Order: sequence, then C-alpha cells, then structure tokens
Amino acid sequence: MSFLNRLLLATFVGVVLAAGVHIAAILTAPRYAEQDAFGRIQPTLAAEHAQIISAPGGANTWLPMPDPAAAVAACAFNLSDGPARIAAKTGALFLSFSFHTKTGGVFFAVTDRAAVRGELEIVVMTARQLDEARAGEDVNEPSRDVRIVAPESRGFMIVRVVAPTSSLHAQAQQAAEAVSCTVDEQV
Repeated sequence: MSFLNRLLLATFVGVVLAAGVHIAAILTAPRYAEQDAFGRIQPTLAAEHAQIISAPGGANTWLPMPDPAAAVAACAFNLSDGPARIAAKTGALFLSFSFHTKTGGVFFAVTDRAAVRGELEIVVMTARQLDEARAGEDVNEPSRDVRIVAPESRGFMIVRVVAPTSSLHAQAQQAAEAVSCTVDEQV
C-alpha cells in the first residue's frame, strides 16, 4: 500500500470518527443539559394549576421567541407519584395541549376540539398504571377518561391559549392559568 493510499485511508477514518463523535454529542446533550425545559418547569410539580411561562405579548419569559398572541403555561408531572390528571374548561379561545418527555420529545398533542361538553380531561400514566386501572374498573361502567401512556415517568405539559386580539389577552392568560394539573387518585 502506497503512502498516498494510507494517508487517504487515515483521513477517511478520521472524518468518520469525528462525524460519529459529533453525532453522539448532539444526541446525548439533552440528557445532560441542566437548563432544559423540564428543569425550568420542574418547580411546577407541586402546583395544582398550570403556571404561566409566557403571557400574551411575550413579556417576562425565558422562551427565545414567544408568540405575542398566545398565553403559554406549563406543569410538570412525575408518574412515580401516580397518574397525572390534566383538566381544562374550553371556551371561545383556541386551546391546545402538548405533552413532552423529560428529554423534550413530544408524545401526545390535542386541541380543544376534543372537548366534551366544554371540558377536556386527560390522564397521563405509565403502561403499568394503565393496566392496573383497566383491571380495577367495572366492565359495566367503563372510564370516560382520555388516557395516554407516557414513554417516561417524568415529563411536562404545555398549554397554549391563543388570543386573536389584544383585548382578549387577559382572558387567554386566565384560561391558561385555570388548567388543573393534579395527581389522579381515582384511577
């Protein structure tokens, strides 16, 4: 093997190794980040209602590019304490929920269109908790809860309430703050 071929082979191996290290660093960085979204939202674990992280208008927030027409609130959950029940009353303003794992992946999203009689209730649980809930329920009276299985035991929920005009900003903020986030003991 000539010197040029060995040099090309060594360069190729070096580039492949460097690319692998960069990809690994990018994929593992969220697991080790201390100021990630879950870290900032984690103090809401004890709260019974969603906490505003960006009011309409985008003032006083840590979000990089807040939507000036949306009230954004969040609450964290830890399923080792039990299933999390998220409940909201819907109204004239658009409302959406997105459920995220601790590492940031979205695993479920829903809008106010799924509400029944103006109420939207979702129970987030682990697969084991779902099995236990199904085993304990009456076959003649099935649960009406929307149950979703979280891929991780810790995560957070983001609620967005959109105010199409500035006169509705206060109403949007009140709707976002009114979302209930509790540990469910009924399941």
